[in-house]
Amino acid sequence: MRFHWFLPTTGDSRAIVGGGHGLHRAHGHPSASAVYRPPSVDYLGQIARAAEQLGFEAVLTPTGTFCEDAWLVTAALTQVTTRLKFLVAFRPGLLTPTLAAQMAATYQRISGGRLLLNIVTGGEAAEQKRFGDHLSKDERYARTDEFLSIVRGAWDGPFDFTGRYYQVEGAMVAERPDPVPELYFGGSSAAAGPVAARHVNVYLTWGEPPAQVAAKLDWIRELAAAQGRTLRFGIRLHVITRDTSDEAWAEAGRLLDRIAPEDIDSARSILARSESVGQQRMLALHEGFRSGRARDLEIHPNLWAGVGLVRGGAGTALVGSHSEVADLIEEYASLGIEEFVLSGYPHLEEAYWFGEGVLPELRRRGLTGAAPPVRLSA
Repeated sequence: MRFHWFLPTTGDSRAIVGGGHGLHRAHGHPSASAVYRPPSVDYLGQIARAAEQLGFEAVLTPTGTFCEDAWLVTAALTQVTTRLKFLVAFRPGLLTPTLAAQMAATYQRISGGRLLLNIVTGGEAAEQKRFGDHLSKDERYARTDEFLSIVRGAWDGPFDFTGRYYQVEGAMVAERPDPVPELYFGGSSAAAGPVAARHVNVYLTWGEPPAQVAAKLDWIRELAAAQGRTLRFGIRLHVITRDTSDEAWAEAGRLLDRIAPEDIDSARSILARSESVGQQRMLALHEGFRSGRARDLEIHPNLWAGVGLVRGGAGTALVGSHSEVADLIEEYASLGIEEFVLSGYPHLEEAYWFGEGVLPELRRRGLTGAAPPVRLSA
């Protein structure tokens, strides 16, 4: 199994920082008692160095209106790390595929091969329109299909392509990236599955209960098999892990206590209008909740839906003792999940809780190698 951490380029706090999928980061914004940490390069560098030292393989850097630009931030952070990889999220359609291929090839050369790419088609029409993109959701997936064909073609170019959205002649880069960046991609809609099956290395899902995850993986496996391909699978989760279960759930309760009911109502109203099928599945996990105890949002043993009350996108967390969190990771691994993209509030401290508590437990069980992990193959 491979473990990755997260760079909070919208800012960080000891409270849940909202945002994403149409939400401004003011939703769930920390109160005066929970100081907001701006996403400075110095602070993000602290998190990146901690992740590297603890044995995480990569860090995911998000994309969106209220994030710092993922390409620029991570390029800066390659200068303060030596081994850590950067899973850069970006949106096809906001730059040309040949330019994306060129940027990735350059990144690999200046970083020593530490780039991974997270393809985000975009599930919010309003946000896409801010960037001048007026295609419908299904059209965006169709464009992503063409985009990824050209990116891969350009790396091995020259490459010609004529499609509905792109026409290129002789697409190429100065030098083939070494290694070729692996492609990560998520999507729960009918239009997303075939794109994943044809192009990507790792299919990502948000942290739904294991039975729902299993059904989604079976769907993608069947589509990939029809293309003669086999994919790896990853999951995106938050985590609250402590020496005891009671301590972990007390921390979940503290985070919940800092979320005002009116913030939950406002966030739910906005997220309900999301075009993302995955976001609607996240909303369903805490449907009807407005106030109560942290354990009221435990939707599967040690799986908590509280983060998604005010945060778009990934909204569930692994909560429990280090052993309990390791147990749930094993349960997901038994379904075929090999990669775990994790985060927690605040991201610096929670990286240490997981890296010093859960990773050693998983190593004792023989489920992951010693740090630093083995380098990804192309």
